[in-house]
Amino acid sequence: MENINLSEEEKWWGDKHLHQINGFWFMPFIIPRIHRVLAEFNPLPSDVILGSFPKTGTTWLKSLIFSIINRSSLDSLVKNNPHDLVPYLEVQVYGDHQESSDSSTHVLSSEEDQDTTRIFSTHIPYQLLGKTLESSSGCRVVYVVRNPKDTLNSLWHFANKWKMAEEAPWEMEEAMEKFLRGTVPAGPYYEHVLGYRMASLKNPSKVFFISYEELKDDTKTHVKRLGEFLGCPFEEDKEVEEIVKCCSFEVLRNHEVNKSEDCPAWFPTPYNSFFRQAKVDDHRNYFSDEAIKRIDAFTEEKFHKSAGFVYGI
Repeated sequence: MENINLSEEEKWWGDKHLHQINGFWFMPFIIPRIHRVLAEFNPLPSDVILGSFPKTGTTWLKSLIFSIINRSSLDSLVKNNPHDLVPYLEVQVYGDHQESSDSSTHVLSSEEDQDTTRIFSTHIPYQLLGKTLESSSGCRVVYVVRNPKDTLNSLWHFANKWKMAEEAPWEMEEAMEKFLRGTVPAGPYYEHVLGYRMASLKNPSKVFFISYEELKDDTKTHVKRLGEFLGCPFEEDKEVEEIVKCCSFEVLRNHEVNKSEDCPAWFPTPYNSFFRQAKVDDHRNYFSDEAIKRIDAFTEEKFHKSAGFVYGI
């Protein structure tokens, strides 16, 4: 288990605080759950873990990965929100027992069934979770990254659908300041991304790193790549095309479960809030030119100059 150093707390929205663990910020209710994940989770060689920073395409990747691994169960996407098919380790699986879904509990209990591929997701950074993931002799990790401007834009819209936004909306200017400072849930964004990117460069056979933009640009090609990586190669193109269609934003958004105003037991935001636009460069509709230049300059420093990762501008 990674040593956990709890330090300061800081406001991120109104009077709401985040707590810092080893340089990363989390909402207070998540802290004990992260402790549980690091102390209790034992990945199996057959496990698949989807890692992501919040609002980077997680919902879409969940539907794609679930469908690639469970091709005979595509109808599950019609009846279930992707977040209930691929549960968060630190929210559903190792959350409060009364909030854990039956499916989460069941999939965790099947630790001895090596023939079953368990799929989990997490926003925990690799800097915290890496030793746990590497303890498995074959656990595979998929990580999706999204342009920081679109990530911030999506996070801002998403947070303003939370119940506490009814009292005091999260203003865009404040959101940008906190995002660049790193004091947003699971932040800092840049360090989060670089942790998984370095892991993929070190061990590409176990960590699949992909951007939201390249996946949007050529979904079919990258679904094929994911199939190979996950040990589920496709024999025919029509299988790929069926999954791409079933997991398209337009199709997923129109399922009744994903149009629901009901909130899941594990988070105070309605199911329909997970389906907004799914567009590349949507931030241009909300950010000023000055804001874009500022974020780009920060991205150039954090990614391009400091890490040699030419992305995000």
